[in-house]
This record gives sequence, C-alpha cells and structure tokens, in this order.
Amino acid sequence: MAKKYVIALDQGTTSCRAIVYDKNALALGAKQQEFTQYYPRPGWVEHDAEEIFKCQLMVLQNLLIENEIRNDEIAAIGITNQRESVVIWDKRTGRPVYNCIVWQCRRTSDYCQRLIADGHADTIHQKTGLLIDAYFSATKIKWILDNVPGARERAEKGELLAGTIDTWLIWKLSGGKRHITDLTNASRTMMFNIHNLDWDDWILRLLDIPRCILPEVTDSSKIYCQTDRGICGFSAPIASAIGDQQAALFGQGCFKKGDAKNTYGTGCFMLMNVGKNPVTSERLLTTIALGIDGKVEYALEGSVFIGGAVIKWLRDELELISSAPEIDRLAQSVPDSNGVYLVPAFVGLGTPYWDMYARGTIVGLTRGVKKSHICRAALEGIAYEVRDVLDAMVKDSGISINTLNVDGGACVSDIMMQFQADILNVRVCRPKNVETTALGAAYLAGLAVGFWKSREEILQNRETQRIFEPDMSDKTRSALYKGWQRAVERAKSWSEED
Repeated sequence: MAKKYVIALDQGTTSCRAIVYDKNALALGAKQQEFTQYYPRPGWVEHDAEEIFKCQLMVLQNLLIENEIRNDEIAAIGITNQRESVVIWDKRTGRPVYNCIVWQCRRTSDYCQRLIADGHADTIHQKTGLLIDAYFSATKIKWILDNVPGARERAEKGELLAGTIDTWLIWKLSGGKRHITDLTNASRTMMFNIHNLDWDDWILRLLDIPRCILPEVTDSSKIYCQTDRGICGFSAPIASAIGDQQAALFGQGCFKKGDAKNTYGTGCFMLMNVGKNPVTSERLLTTIALGIDGKVEYALEGSVFIGGAVIKWLRDELELISSAPEIDRLAQSVPDSNGVYLVPAFVGLGTPYWDMYARGTIVGLTRGVKKSHICRAALEGIAYEVRDVLDAMVKDSGISINTLNVDGGACVSDIMMQFQADILNVRVCRPKNVETTALGAAYLAGLAVGFWKSREEILQNRETQRIFEPDMSDKTRSALYKGWQRAVERAKSWSEED
C-alpha cells in the first residue's frame, strides 16, 4: 500500500490536536481536545503531563478511526509543541515527579533576578541567545529539583529524565525507547549553546542541573523511532519534532533571510529568518529556526506572552462573551475602543520590555464604556503588542519588513488583522491555511521520509486567503500608539515589592 498521509501532532498550551495531510498538504481531518489548566498560586501555571499525553494519544487514535486511515497508509508523524514547558519523570515508571511547569509560569522570577544581579546576564545571552527570564526551561527544571523531595538526589543518580513536551511525547509514544529533543526546542531552554550546539556545561554548573537527565539533541527533520504498537495501537515513524513557532515559520514558507511571520496563538510570536549565522539583539531572542540535514538556520524572535489567551480570558473568567467568534461581532459594533486600552500582561511583558513583574491593566474607563469597547480594546491590545515586537525587530536587525505573514487561530479575526495592518503600516498576508504550525511539523516529517522531495515542492502548496492593506493616517496611528505606550507604563513592575 502506498503511503498516503502525514500526521501532525500539535501539542499546544491549551489543547492537543492531530491533523492528517495528503500529498497536496490539504488537511483532510483534524481532532482537538482541551486539557486542564492549573493555577496553584498567582503567576504559577501548570499542566498534568500524563493528561497531556493521554489527550494527545486520544486525538491521534480518534483521527485515524474517523478518517479510516490504516497504519500502512501513514508515511510519518511529526510533532510540534508548546515550547519551554518542562517535565521531569521517573525513568523506570514513566511517572512525572511533579506537574509540567508551563512556559507562562513566573514562579522563578525572583531567582532570575538574582542571576541578573550576580552578573550572569551577558554570558548567558552570548551562549544561548536568550535573555534571563522565568519564561525559559532551565530555571523551571532547577525549581523542580530544588523543591520536590528527593528529586535532586534521584536526578544525580540517573533515575530521572527531563525534557520539554516534544521529549516527553516521543519518550511516551516510543514506549520509553528514545529520550531526545530537537535543536529548536533545545535552543529555548536557556542552557543550550546555540554556537557549539550542545548543552552548556558552565550554565549547567551554575544552575546545578545534572547533564545526565537531559535528552540527546538532534535535527528537527529525521526518523527518530517508531511509535510503540502496544501503546498507540500501530507502528509508524516519528520523523520530526520542532517548537511550535519555528514550525509555523517553516509552514509559512519563510525559507529566505528576512522572511517573517507572526503567530496568534495563546501568545504571539514573531520570527524572522536571519539565515545561517546568528544575529545578536539586546531585546529580541536569537534562536535556532531549524536543524535539517546536519545544518542549522537561525531566527530572531519576539515573544508576547498573552495574545489569543486574552480572548479565552474574556470568555471563561469574565464571561463577557460566550464564544471566541462573538468578540469580533461586539468589536465591530463600535467604531473604536472609546479610549480604552487593555494591556494583557497577565504573566508579565515579553519583547521588548522583559518585565517579569508587569501585570494586566485596563485604562481609560469611563461611564460610557460598554463590553463591546472592552472587546475591541482586547483585540487592539494584541495588535499593539505585535507592533512593539516588529518595531524592535526592524531596528535591531536592520531589515525592513514590507509584508507580515500571519497564522494561528486568532488571525481569523478580520477586524484584528485590519487593525494590525493599520497600526503597523505594513501589509498583512493571511494564508488559506492558517494552521501553519501543524503544517510545518508535517512538512518536516514528510521531508524526512521522502513524502515531499524539497522546499520548492512545499512552496507550490502555499495559497493566500487575504491580504490586509494599511488604511490609517499617520496622525491617527501615532496618537493611538502613544496612548498604548502610556498604558504599558502603568502595567510595568506592578507585582514587584517595594
């Protein structure tokens, strides 16, 4: 039987998805399931790693059943994942020793501040391309080793394994046969040297993290192992692993230096391909965009911690809307936000501020403000955050961006994409398939097994759904953005004790 399909597993911050693609990169079916979010303390965010695996396995199996896909029709499986989130588990039993600590979690902010105060920021930045922040994996691993009874001793004895979510899923799906991560995920841990492409012993000593618990680092497109038939019910090659934002960059076809994309997911993440040599920035992250055929490509990245998640917050916590699409209807019912700015700094501010102590703020409230104005301010707040990132990227890279490629669930909002083009004064291009994260993982898995032969073949599959042209006066754009900057100032350092 000829191989007909590639399957992408997209393990996100709030849900697990499985999508099946054919040779033309058309999504023929998809399954999705949300999982539990845990907030044990203010600023802390956790997931149950076992629930994540069971959820991901369930959507995969249901996808195959509902689409009547046989094992011998599967060319490969690719994995893309929420980055920076970490799990530590028992090598023998496979049970996590603590909940997965999520990338959004701020519990290690004070420790990060101590690292900065002790003068380690420049060295870590030079080695990893990252700024010291609770966002990244390294201090989360240290926290588990320091705070779970017996964890450090067991880790030093080699009884525990650690990894980001790609590592956890591959280990589980393979029946514990492979403990690996790819270059892109490794580059987000704050303990991987992006120049010599290895775990950095100096950082490991600084944080007291045993090297023996860390996974092998390999390419993003490569046959790693087979799924375990006893666990999955079938055997198929797992042939890609890549962080979600790098996957979207590849899925958007941003193969040339200067190509850029922004993903509107739980957070917003803008990446620019900078080619084969890393570019250093004081405000942006330098990260690995891809590892393939033994070669590495780099990217500059700006990170917004809360993007589309603010819409979920309006729905679930404030109950201002009953469904995500309702926010567009309400936002479109008013001509503007009536002077309201919503800064969704629920877990701090990322690029270009890097303020771990900032918190969410709504300013400009008057008696005339309705929930429709709040909804519009929420969408505009996401677009303002993206402008913060793009301005920093253009300035620090010296590369102008004329077109911003967009993807992710929240980019389906026409009103937000038009405001995005207006506030950036840049053309915004939305592809026909906005789920480019899963598509990128599928492409890389397909390339590894010869399902697709080249990047040129991949580019032939790309279709544009709509282009949003800027349509706002310079005066209005300047005034609105000035108001946003004032609002951000009021959100900064809110939770920091005097």
